[in-house]
Amino acid sequence: MKVEMEKVSLLEKDSQYLWHAMHRYKENQPGMVADKGEGAWFIDVDGKKYMDGVSGLWCLNLGHGRQEIINAASEQMKELSYSPLTFGHGPAIELAAKISDLLGGSYRTFFANSGSEANECAFKIARQYHNQNGNPGKYKFISRYRAYHGTTLGALSATAQANRRMKYDPGVPGFLHTPPPYSYRSIFGTDDPEQSDLMTAEMLDQMITWEGAETVAGVIMEPFISGGGVIIPSISYIQKVTEICKKHDVLLIMDEVVSGFGRTGKMFGFMHADGVQPDIVTMAKGLTSGYLPLGATAVKSEIYEKFKEAGDHNHFRHVSTYGGHPASCAVALKNIEIIEREGIVERVNKLGETILGEMKGLIEHENVGEVRNIGFLYGIEMVENKTTKKPAADHLINPVLQACKEKGLIIGRNGDTVPGYNNVLIIAPPLSSTEDDLKFLVNTVIDAFFKQK
Repeated sequence: MKVEMEKVSLLEKDSQYLWHAMHRYKENQPGMVADKGEGAWFIDVDGKKYMDGVSGLWCLNLGHGRQEIINAASEQMKELSYSPLTFGHGPAIELAAKISDLLGGSYRTFFANSGSEANECAFKIARQYHNQNGNPGKYKFISRYRAYHGTTLGALSATAQANRRMKYDPGVPGFLHTPPPYSYRSIFGTDDPEQSDLMTAEMLDQMITWEGAETVAGVIMEPFISGGGVIIPSISYIQKVTEICKKHDVLLIMDEVVSGFGRTGKMFGFMHADGVQPDIVTMAKGLTSGYLPLGATAVKSEIYEKFKEAGDHNHFRHVSTYGGHPASCAVALKNIEIIEREGIVERVNKLGETILGEMKGLIEHENVGEVRNIGFLYGIEMVENKTTKKPAADHLINPVLQACKEKGLIIGRNGDTVPGYNNVLIIAPPLSSTEDDLKFLVNTVIDAFFKQK
């Protein structure tokens, strides 16, 4: 009885005091309250167990309850509870060195609290770099429609999702948007995905030319668009964008917040494309597997050199109170150690095609237009009609989501992105999910589609 009363009290407080992210208000409808977690699963206050099919917010890569990670945070707090990065501390130094090694180049890393802040940091670095490199007019940034780059005002300005920006605009000046490599809905009238993607890249090239290359500071892109609908471009597209950036002296900012640390079957998403070495790489989420907040902006060393020049205002005048917190950095180091020791990247590359690959069979369903995937990142685009490709409405999407939830599986949807095109189901389970977990996920999703008939 006491436990039940405590649960009721918690739900009442939740309803009265807590403002939920992305939450539409509904009178007298209690939300889900998580209580405990283990591996790829969590238990709510009613005792019901759910598999987390979206890794929290794409971040719980190693699942709940990793004692090694918990110990790393605890031991670091005992040694050094806090230290600002106006000077160094051991975990931040070792982590910066490790990130440079993982990226396969020579990089300097500035730490923040989140992916949004990591991207904000990248924009400031890019503008200041060009200014100090003799090109003060280079201030514009180009991103792709449907892309998400963060929730702070600068990062939101780079985010080309109309629903996400609604009532918050106007944004920060200097942010432009170009079409994404979305071959399923190609605007070029071709059935060849690679050709469509390369034509999209040519549009980016034209935009830089038409804007004036002397005004464009950087292109920011996820290697694989995640929250905007899991849009997976041809590898040649990523390579072409890299060439275009070099051609115009435009910095390539690779947003690896979702795709980094094994999600796609490589340590970083850009590594699927040979010859690509971004100028700036931003990361968060999988950096700590969500155990503590941490974001990072890794910058090629030759770019950093411009910030070492003499002058009162040539240093990077940016600070983050909690960015690079000792405990967060210690957690990240342990997280990376586990990813490497357990062969997580190789595992994702294999199981993403074998077990999870069974979901590709959903293409036979009359309301599935395309199944897009790479590693442990799947997008199922639902349509009213395969021929017209009209995006599916809620009456077709919600029953699938609800059927999964009733069976103990939480999957996602690209909600609040593009008006009329919030029709993609998103599946991104923890990278450490057991084979049985993944089989449960696949069977539950397939049943949710075909048992609706």
